[in-house]
Amino acid sequence: MSDDFGMVEPQEGEAFGDEWEEIDVTDDAADRIARRRDRDFDEFRIRMKDADQFKVEQSVFDDATFAAIYKLVQDGYISAFGGPISTGKEANVYEALGAEETDVAVKIYRINASDFRHMRDYLEGDPRFESIGNDKGQVVRAWVRKEFANLERAERAGVRVPKPIAVQRNVLVMELVGLVEDRARRLSEVNVENPDTAYEVTREYMRRLHRAGLVHGDLSEYNLIIHEGELVVIDLGQAVTVHHPNAEEFLRRDCRNIAKFFQRQGADADPDSLYEFVTVDEETDEE
Repeated sequence: MSDDFGMVEPQEGEAFGDEWEEIDVTDDAADRIARRRDRDFDEFRIRMKDADQFKVEQSVFDDATFAAIYKLVQDGYISAFGGPISTGKEANVYEALGAEETDVAVKIYRINASDFRHMRDYLEGDPRFESIGNDKGQVVRAWVRKEFANLERAERAGVRVPKPIAVQRNVLVMELVGLVEDRARRLSEVNVENPDTAYEVTREYMRRLHRAGLVHGDLSEYNLIIHEGELVVIDLGQAVTVHHPNAEEFLRRDCRNIAKFFQRQGADADPDSLYEFVTVDEETDEE
């Protein structure tokens, strides 16, 4: 792995405050398309089900999921599907062609297979989801919109994350970091040649997230990837606001995971010092 790590800059604009956008999880265009079931949509659904990469997985795609993909195609966010990049218990990620011939990643959450209780733990207490009920489909849709909103906020704060592009129901379109044949590697998979530099970048990104009002909540060497000399933070679906009742617990766990990993790599890392660095008041830090 390269010794050099670039660090992105925060975007100019208003400072972060306590404001949090309300995230609507009621029926959207995809649900309406699925209910209407016109001829064009039926033909699209059949083509998708007949595609080679979907033959063994079509049972996880309900009509509303096909409708979400259909809407994203109509809106120009997806022009062609490729093969799977990764398959997991809760979501599959596919390579696709987006607008202007760009490669994108399409993350599709399974409504029926997702860990409902796990998601509820991270949604409850988040002021953006105070009105979320117990409907499983609504919780999964909230999770996906939360991941999209978290990626937007992290990007604004100057944290290198996959650029969020579009969201529709349980489908998220984002920047593809690396290609299937040359995929970005998780830190757990590489030899970190300069662990001190990698640690400095990681802890700075953690602090920027915190100052933007977010705690990752599941940060470790498995949610940090390296591609072309950049460290990229991924999987922000579970990230919570600093107002979440378990935010401090989640942050301390992130600090322990990151410090332990970089300690094993030979870096001078300590979980308590990392926590202090991440949470230090911005005005105090400037003195």
